[in-house]
Amino acid sequence: MKITDIVSETYFSLTANKVRTGLTMLGIVIGIGSVIAMVSVGQGAQSSIESSIQSIGSNLLIVSPGAQRGPGVQVSAGRGTAQTLTQEDANAIIKDVTLAKAVAPEISRRYQITAKGTNTNTQVVGTVSAYPTVRNIEIDTGSFISDQNVKSLSRVTVIGSTVRDDLFGIGSDPIGQAIKINKIEFKVIGVTKSKGGSGFGSSDEMVFVPLSTAQRYLAGDTYVTSISIAAESASAMTAIQQQVKDLLLERHKIQDPTLADFNIINQADIVATASSITGVFTMLLGAIAGISLLVGGIGIMNMMLTTVTERTREIGLRKAIGAKRRDISTQFLVESIMLTFLGGVIGVLFGWGLAWAVTAFAGITTSVSTSSVLLAFGVSAAIGIVFGYYPARRAARLNPIEALRYE
Repeated sequence: MKITDIVSETYFSLTANKVRTGLTMLGIVIGIGSVIAMVSVGQGAQSSIESSIQSIGSNLLIVSPGAQRGPGVQVSAGRGTAQTLTQEDANAIIKDVTLAKAVAPEISRRYQITAKGTNTNTQVVGTVSAYPTVRNIEIDTGSFISDQNVKSLSRVTVIGSTVRDDLFGIGSDPIGQAIKINKIEFKVIGVTKSKGGSGFGSSDEMVFVPLSTAQRYLAGDTYVTSISIAAESASAMTAIQQQVKDLLLERHKIQDPTLADFNIINQADIVATASSITGVFTMLLGAIAGISLLVGGIGIMNMMLTTVTERTREIGLRKAIGAKRRDISTQFLVESIMLTFLGGVIGVLFGWGLAWAVTAFAGITTSVSTSSVLLAFGVSAAIGIVFGYYPARRAARLNPIEALRYE
């Protein structure tokens, strides 16, 4: 049987009952579109989370206080709330960990901030001049905190773009203006460039002051809440992590590493964990949407079985004039595959449109990848073959004499 004959016969068979063909294809269209849209939401979430984590710094390690445990300690402070890290620990890391590109100790806490009758409650970070290098922060106007500001306990501050907009108005120039943090006046010397987004410690919503000033006037202590370390390269992060761990264990006189009163977070580990979680989330969304593909496949099988019954006399006549089983099965299988192929094409466009609509109207980041489109086509082709095989096989096995007698 010629290919042109198969294509021609398929066209006439599918267009003979356009409404039934359209409704059968609709199941595949909805299924493919749902899979692409759901997977795009999952991949968009993964991309957004990864970019947010990467925006807090490059090749970053964060040392934070851990639970204080050991002999004589009856109550365990929650991890991250203990005051076990000091400025001297940060100085030791700067001196002894040679692979570190930059080190920035910090002390942070939320405070009420006021200026000219306006106020906001946000995170105040006491830090040093290396902080922008460690955390990928750029200055929009003015300058960042200098080493001299830290040495002289200067009451100066650098504010994020969102804080500027809240306190002084959108796009205003606050350089030289005064703000009050915990009722203590600070002079604004700089504004950070907007990074956009929120969460993961967005610098847009932060206020920065010299570390020594924060310790003296705000915290009233010499501890630090974390020490951020930027590695020279991603390959050096593991070595730095081990060096920092060994150094702090020695400084804190801890013999058993399991009793460490600090915690070291590796940015690469955070990204890997987040990617793993969002990957499972994406697979779950795709699996849920894939149920509609199964329903669509059942609809195709139902239609093809109905078609076989309606065309029983035609099948008998074709067999009587010499058509082989292979010709009959090929004809019905091609019809099934063509249904799913056309439904797949329309479904891909439908899914793309759904993903765009979710981004445009719901504000959720989506990402339609080539792999998801190829997967959709592959699944639609598989559905055509799997759910079209039984009806095609049944048609091919019809007895020509009984088929000709069928009413």
